[in-house]
Amino acid sequence: MTEEEKNIQKHSFSMEALKNFLRDKFSLDEDKASETEVIENIRKGVDFKGTNLWVLIFATFIASLGLNVNSAAVIIGAMLVSPLMGPIMGIGLSVGINDFELMKRSLRNFGFMVLISIMTSTLYFVISPLSNAQSELLARTTPTTYDVLIAFFGGLAGIVAQSRTDRAYSTVIPGVAIATALMPPLCTAGFGLATLQFKYFAGAFYLFFINTVFIALATYIVVRFLNYPKKVFLDKKRELTVKRYMLIISIATLVPSIFIAYGLVQRSIFETTADKYVANTFKFDKARVIDVKREYRPHGKESYIELILIGEILSDDAIEGAKAQLSNYGLSNTRLIIHQSGEGNTDNLDFKSIQSNYQELLAVKNRRIRELESLISTNDTIPAQKIAQEITALENRNISNITLSRSISYNSQGQAVDTVLVAIMKFEKQETISKADKERIISWLKVRTNTDKVNFYIEN
Repeated sequence: MTEEEKNIQKHSFSMEALKNFLRDKFSLDEDKASETEVIENIRKGVDFKGTNLWVLIFATFIASLGLNVNSAAVIIGAMLVSPLMGPIMGIGLSVGINDFELMKRSLRNFGFMVLISIMTSTLYFVISPLSNAQSELLARTTPTTYDVLIAFFGGLAGIVAQSRTDRAYSTVIPGVAIATALMPPLCTAGFGLATLQFKYFAGAFYLFFINTVFIALATYIVVRFLNYPKKVFLDKKRELTVKRYMLIISIATLVPSIFIAYGLVQRSIFETTADKYVANTFKFDKARVIDVKREYRPHGKESYIELILIGEILSDDAIEGAKAQLSNYGLSNTRLIIHQSGEGNTDNLDFKSIQSNYQELLAVKNRRIRELESLISTNDTIPAQKIAQEITALENRNISNITLSRSISYNSQGQAVDTVLVAIMKFEKQETISKADKERIISWLKVRTNTDKVNFYIEN
């Protein structure tokens, strides 16, 4: 055997060893439950009656309460309790094993589940005295690309966990229930109906639909990857009919979701690019961007970026230069709208946004004021006239006047660090004072004014 043949054989052996190693590490055969057991377990979770139905109603109330009081912990608890994953996994499984009867049951129970959840949450929000949209509610009204990815990978994790023998003790399925967040969007849809804010209903239901489709898709992919046996029909004609129906239903569900996902990706790309454009282009010494709104409009419509600036008014040339930069960021079909604080036209300014952006600054200033108030309180008022009379009586000197004032010392960053008593003594004629006398006067002033630090000066 030549040296070249030995190298080829050695290389082939190494590649085979690597393949075996990776196959062993990524194999799902270990602790795999039987296909029949997994399919039967998912079938049981499809039906919504008795315990499952009551648990769903209670979970809806819990999630609605959490959204109403803006409590993330309560919402997470509701997602752990909720049995929403059952029919959705049933839909994905039915497509994967070619079971039309399971698909019909899953779709029927899925629709019933959605109806009950929305009715329950609507009822709660109708009778609830709290009608303001909190941040947890608003977060469920606008789906993003990340929601699609979370639903898809969460669905993958969920069906893989379902296919294990230890699924009853696994923490994966509760984690998937939290991550994919199926219950909160349905409750937010109920809030939209109860308060007649249909944009909330549409956005929340849109998010729920996206989550549902991609969890079902993930279930289908894993079922086919694990090579679950497909249902066999004795009547080949019926089998063909069933396959056609399932294909039509699958396409009718999947194709819109792909377009929706594509639109979400395009929106996310636009928003990220717009933020980068604003951060890089609007760098001015005496002007600052305090609020940014960006709106992506698909199908060739003109998107826009709206900015609110404070500080020095930008010149027309500067604004035109900023607009010219749009094409460099791939934002050529985007309109730039700029509002400046000194333009004289404040109709379009969002003062709520301005106030929000400066809340932190105001908090710092208020904290500084409180520090100064604590340093100079009314209890520390210096009886300067009386102290001047006492020093004149104690010191056998020709004192013409004494000045006393309490001041604040600052560090190099401009922060107040201490209080100091400043004492200035002036004699009727030039007179020297010994160091010992000076220290004695300082010690007396510290005790008399209850001050730790005294700066004492002689004015000639």
